[in-house]
Amino acid sequence: MQDWKRVLVAGAAGASVILLLKGKTAAGVVVAGVGLATLASEYPEKIAEVRDQLPEYAERGTKYLEMISRTVDRIAETSRRRGSRWYEALLEG
Repeated sequence: MQDWKRVLVAGAAGASVILLLKGKTAAGVVVAGVGLATLASEYPEKIAEVRDQLPEYAERGTKYLEMISRTVDRIAETSRRRGSRWYEALLEG
């Protein structure tokens, strides 16, 4: 990859993070898109591989979110049964 493309990708990544943290979501997404488009132009075969794997990534992500949701539900249920004393003891220790 040429140096100017590396600078563009790195700058786009940094700028998009800053914009997203400042709450400028649309601008952050646009700038991130510029960086991704630059990467796609340099590595089209890798982008095609990632695109083909997206359903698998989405399925794995969904499974992780379900596990987290069940864990949070169990913690909430336990706290309702035991009251808030266990949580307060956890914070103190």
